[in-house]
This record gives sequence, C-alpha cells and structure tokens, in this order.
Amino acid sequence: MVALEQEWLASGLPVPALMEKVGLAMAAWCLQQPGLLEQGVLVLVGPGHNGGDGLVVARELAQVGIAVRIVCPLPLRQPLTQQHYQHVRWLGVPELEGEPDPDDPSLWIEALFGLGQTRPLPLGLATLLQQRQRTQPGRLVSLDLPAGLDGDSGRPFAGGAAMASATLTVGLIKRGLVQDCALAYVGRLHRIDAGVPRRLFPPFSNRLANSAVLMIGENDLQTLPRPHPPRSAMKYERGRVLVVAGSERYRGAALLALQGVLASGVGSVQAALPQSVAAEIWQLIPEVVLAAALPATDQSGLDWGGWLAGHDLQRLDALLLGPGLGENGGDWAQQAEPLRTFPGLLVLDADGLNQMAASPCGWQWIRGRLGPTLITPHAGEFARVFPKISLDQPLEAARAAAACSGATVLLKGAHPLLASPQGSVHQLISGNPRAARTGLGDVLAGFTAGWGAQVISDQTTHQSLDEMLAAAALLHGEAARSCDQASTARAVASQLSAMVLHLNSPAG
Repeated sequence: MVALEQEWLASGLPVPALMEKVGLAMAAWCLQQPGLLEQGVLVLVGPGHNGGDGLVVARELAQVGIAVRIVCPLPLRQPLTQQHYQHVRWLGVPELEGEPDPDDPSLWIEALFGLGQTRPLPLGLATLLQQRQRTQPGRLVSLDLPAGLDGDSGRPFAGGAAMASATLTVGLIKRGLVQDCALAYVGRLHRIDAGVPRRLFPPFSNRLANSAVLMIGENDLQTLPRPHPPRSAMKYERGRVLVVAGSERYRGAALLALQGVLASGVGSVQAALPQSVAAEIWQLIPEVVLAAALPATDQSGLDWGGWLAGHDLQRLDALLLGPGLGENGGDWAQQAEPLRTFPGLLVLDADGLNQMAASPCGWQWIRGRLGPTLITPHAGEFARVFPKISLDQPLEAARAAAACSGATVLLKGAHPLLASPQGSVHQLISGNPRAARTGLGDVLAGFTAGWGAQVISDQTTHQSLDEMLAAAALLHGEAARSCDQASTARAVASQLSAMVLHLNSPAG
C-alpha cells in the first residue's frame, strides 16, 4: 500500500487531497453507525498523517452535531496534521488536557500511528489502551490499523496494541490484519475505498505477481474456479479418489473424510479402512467402494504400508492419506514408496504428516514425488514437519515451506492460507473462526482430495491446480460460516454438498 500510494502521489495528486479523501470516507463509515456515536466521540490524534485522518473525521462528525473531543498524546510533527488541528480547534472542538479517562463511555477513534509502525507504543499509551479494553471493551475504532500492531505480520509489538471493535483500513487490506494472531486486536475489518485509480493496478499487480498475497472471500464464490467435466462424462471421468484413513482408535476420522470427498461431487470413491469401520461402511456410506479392510499396528494405528505396495494406483486421480491413522511405527520411506511414482494428487493430512515428519527423510521425501502434493497442516503439525521454519509470520512460513518442499501448503487456522511452490499465496478472510471444531479438518482433507481429483481428470481446464485448491478451501470455509443446521463436521459436510450442487446447477 505504501508503494501504491507513492505512485499515486507521483501522478500529481496533492497529499492534502489524499488525506481529505481518506478522512471523508472514514467519517462516512462512522456516520453509518449511529449507535456507536450516541455518547459522543473522542479522537486520539497521533503525530503523523494517521492523526490527520483522525482530525478530518473529527471535523466531519462535529459539523453534523456529534459531540466530539480530541486528545493529542504526542506532539504533532507533520505540517498537514498541524493545519487540520488548527482548523478543528477553530471550529470549537474541545481538546482534553491531560490523559483521558479509560472508563469514558464515548466512542474512542484511535488515529495514533497507522501504516508503517515499527516499534512499540510509548509505555503510557500502551497502558492507557490496555485499561480502555478492560473498562470499556468494544468502544474503540482504529483507523487503518490498530496502534502497536505490525501491519505485515499481524503481531503486536512488545507492550501490546490497541484492541479495536472495528478497524477501517485504507485501500488495500494489509496482510497482517487477517492473520490469526491479529484477529483479537482488529475486530471487524472494513476496507475503506480511497478511490485509487484503476489505471494504477495493472502495472502494480505485474510487479507484485510473485510476492502478492491474494485475498479470497465470500464475494469470490460468484467467480469460483471449479471443475467442468463434459456433460456426458461417466463416473470414472469425473475424478477417482482413494482414501486411506482411520484406525481402531480414530474411526470417525475416516467417515468424516469420506463425507468430505463425497461432498465435492467426485465420480468414484474407494477407501482402505480399519477393519471395524470396513465391516459397516456399506451401511454408513454405501456410495464408497471398499478397497481394503486393514489391520491395526502394535500401536493401534492403521497398518497401511504393506497393502499399498500391492495396490494399483495408476488409475486414480487423487489419494488422501492421513486422517485418524494413529501411530504406525513402520519405515515411512519404505511404506510410502508407491506414492513416489503415483502421478496423481497426493493429499497428506494429520497423521500422514506426523508419520512423514517422524521419519529421517522428513519433508524432503516430498521432493521425490512424481505428481503434485498438497499438505494440510495446522500450526502444530507444520512445526513438526518444518522445524527450522518459524511460524512468527505464517504467510512467509507457508511460502518458504512450499518453495523448499515442492508441495502446495494449506496452513489451517481461523483464516487459512494456501501457498504454491511457484510463490503465489491465497489468504482466506471469510469463514467463521468459531467453526474450528473436531472433525472439520478431516472434512477439509477429503473435500480437497475429491475436488483435486476432478481437476486432475478434467483435461480442458485452464485454471491451475493451486487456484482450484484455494477454491476448495474457500468453499469449506464458507460452508462452516453459513451452515445454519449446526457447527458439527457432519453438518458442514452436508452444507458443502449442497453448495457444490448449487454451483453445478444451471442457475449456479
């Protein structure tokens, strides 16, 4: 956003005009929330241009009769901000002398630092914002990004950050604002359109093609890339999946993964399951073809390696290995050898990742694969698979993991992200963080395997596999967010199935 703003200003746009555009748009948002303004407003004015934005907001609110006050905790250093300050004081907007009362019932509009913060808040400010959150939670709105928060990583600096009920971010959404570690500080995120000219975007986008983070959310369902098999295609031409999942200890994981696969609309589903699940699968999910009933290991995990060596994988488009496998104790490299030459999509999830991580070869095993690989770790599994890659900045961590391993990395969280080996990253910003519940990861793994199998089998698609897998992750997140039956994994799988049916209908 800094680079884009510099190009815009280089075109001849005066800085005062840009501040006016931004401040007016923020003020318009505030005026659309009359319930927040009923007890008046206190604007915390910072020393730079973010403080200037806040003063424009203060001016506009005061001129329509809102009881507005300002406070300047630090000396104003930008001449433009000083000019807006003089005008606001001339209008008669009162300025607090001394520190504001954190128990003040009015809405606080925090305009302290904005984009480009690189150091902790002054101790007095940090303490004030912490007291405000304790005594008046939900009564603070931040302009551009909360004070004390790193806009790239989403992590607060030492001493903490403002905790906003809403953040009004300008132009582009800063990637730090949608990371899991930032959600408690950001509150509801609103993008303020500053009117950036469209002609700036094509050259700017081309320069950032290999480093930009592509935000995807609910609105992208309208243009979702999805498989389009021929209308006359038989089931084996609509994707073929094999699921190796479950154990005597984790029987439900296999069933949930299979429900995710079937929700994708894939044509053919086989499964290698623990014996106890296999005995009843025809009653529970009759659409699934039982490929094998596998015994348990000494650790009560699934003994899958010996059977896999004798199974023909060449007629499959995707294979899911991992949900609920439990401990294996065998030699990963030896057991997984058939997967190295498998040309289809391999989805490694949960205990599939844990078993690979525990082997001497670790993630480097993926590099020897003939076909594409998708791994779906949560933070703990990621740390086990890639112990030398820090998760302090999840976007960069996922990108580094994808680059070194050659796998597509779907890093799960409240806002999952998908990084491709080519360097692109898709960040999901919709979904419901409260929907993170037992079994949803199994449904996600199955759904991506089924969706990916259809992509592999569709020879006419022009979309990349990574774009398609990002679409699958988006669908899963939206199903969890929009499901009104329940928040259980089974209910989400049912919602997914209905969404896919709608997408594939003539009207969808």
